[in-house]
Parts: sequence; C-alpha cells; structure tokens
Amino acid sequence: MTTTLAPAAAPTGRGPWQLARAELRRRASVKISLAVVALFVVMAAAAPLLSRLGGWSPEEFDKTAVDPYLGGQPLGTLGGISADHWLGVEPVTGRDLFARVVHGAQVSLLIAFAATAIVVVAGTAAGIAAGYFGGRTDAVLSRLMDLTMSFPSLIFMIAMMSVAKDVNRIALMTAVIGLFGWPGIARVVRGQTLSLKHREYVDAARVNGSGSWRILTRDILPGVAGPVIAYTTLIIPGMIATEAALSYLGVGVRPPTPSWGQMIAESVAFYDTDPMYFVIPSSCLFLTVLAFTLLGDALRDILDPRGSRS
Repeated sequence: MTTTLAPAAAPTGRGPWQLARAELRRRASVKISLAVVALFVVMAAAAPLLSRLGGWSPEEFDKTAVDPYLGGQPLGTLGGISADHWLGVEPVTGRDLFARVVHGAQVSLLIAFAATAIVVVAGTAAGIAAGYFGGRTDAVLSRLMDLTMSFPSLIFMIAMMSVAKDVNRIALMTAVIGLFGWPGIARVVRGQTLSLKHREYVDAARVNGSGSWRILTRDILPGVAGPVIAYTTLIIPGMIATEAALSYLGVGVRPPTPSWGQMIAESVAFYDTDPMYFVIPSSCLFLTVLAFTLLGDALRDILDPRGSRS
C-alpha cells in the first residue's frame, strides 16, 4: 500500500506594505513617536473642548493670578501652576497657558498639515509630469524647480508676510510656506518616475492601449507612493518649525490668536523671572518636531531604502 504525501503548503508572502507595518511595529522609537504625534494631534483637534474643560479661554485675562506689585509675575510656584491653571499663566496678562498651548497646537499643526498637503500634491504632480513626459515638459518644470529653490525662501516669506495687512494670516502663511516647499519632493518624485516609466508593466500597459492618465494613476503613482509617504512625514516638522519661526519673528500669526512661536517670542522677556513660560511652549514644539522627524526617518529607511543611503 502506497502512501501519498500531501504537498506542503506554500508560504504566504507578505507585500511591502505588510513588511513595512511589521518593521514599524518592531521599533520602539516609532511607537513612542506615534504616541507623541497622536497626543498633539488629538490635543489640537480637541482644543476648544480642552480649554472649556480647563475653565479658561485663550484670550481670557485673570488678573487675580498675577502680582501687580511685582511686574505682573504669576502668583505661586512654577509660573502659577495650580488647580485653576494647569500649566500656569502668562505674566502680566494672567491668560491661562494650558488654553493657549492647546489652541497654539491647533494653529501650528493646521498650518503645517495644510502647507504639507499643498507641497505634496503640487510636488508629486510636477515630478510625475516631468519624469514621465520628459522633453520640453521636463525642461520647463525642472527650470521652475531650480528657480524656486534658488530664492532665499525665509527672507521672501518674511517680506510677503510683512506687506500683507488685512488678510487671513493662517491662509496666507499656508500658501506662502507651500509656495516655496514643493520643488524638493518634486525632484524626488521625478527621479522615481524616470526609473519606473520604462519598467515592463508600464510598457505592457502602453502597448495594450492605456492612455497617459491611466498609466500615471494606475502604474506610476503607486510606485512613487512609498517615497512620497516617507518624505511627507519628514516635511511636516520643517513646516512646523517654519511657522514657529515666522510667528517668532512677528510676521506670522498675530495676537490674540495663539501660536507656539509667538508664545516663545513673548516669553523671552520673562525667562529670568518666569522660566516656565518659555519651557512649556518650547517643549511642545521640540517634542512635536522630534516625533515627526524620528517617524519620518523610520519610514524613509523602510519605504525608500535607496534614498536613505544617498
């Protein structure tokens, strides 16, 4: 009697996205970074609710929390931290720091995320078009990238923000930051597109009669998605820092709208007498930028290993 052996089950392969998720779950730094990012995103989204929970609005003054005989210094220790004011108060005004920090997170992250969206959409579209169509299209878009990158962007941002008066400052900052940020990711996407457009599956789609739009959206775009996602995460901390720098220089978000950069600028005059006023918004800015940077580095190592070695 012969015994037949059942064929061994084929190993279940995992795609690049499954491997990326497994690798991300393995790294402790990624878990911590995701937790910090999630904390600040939730804090920004729930800013009105959190400020009501704390009992103070970001523009509300509390003169009983500062000492008028000591130049408006907060009463109590650590900048006036108490059951009424969870992170203390601003010197002179007595405005609640917790309310201003959470609303500042909303403003800073809103500008950073919106500007990043503009940069990613414009840069990806320009990079794919330049790499796929080549010729005159590539020449025009590449020269436009070079021209935009040649400008001293921070100086031009300061100039543009200074001359604009009666406009929505948040919308203007988003547009100005996005205007100067797209060439970097466009160059990355252009290089990826050049390496993809002569692949066998793209040639097969072209031979089968697929139009340029179908090839770009079905074949090229998924191929550049990994590097785009990785570099998007790396762009966000730069956007947050740029918004904070413009607000610190006094050309960004204007009072009474709170912003982390604006709060840091105002706290410089009090760092000797009330260091907590400087430490709290600075710590929030530092932790957010660091978390996004670590997360972006990990994603780049996994999704774009060639770019991480260059």
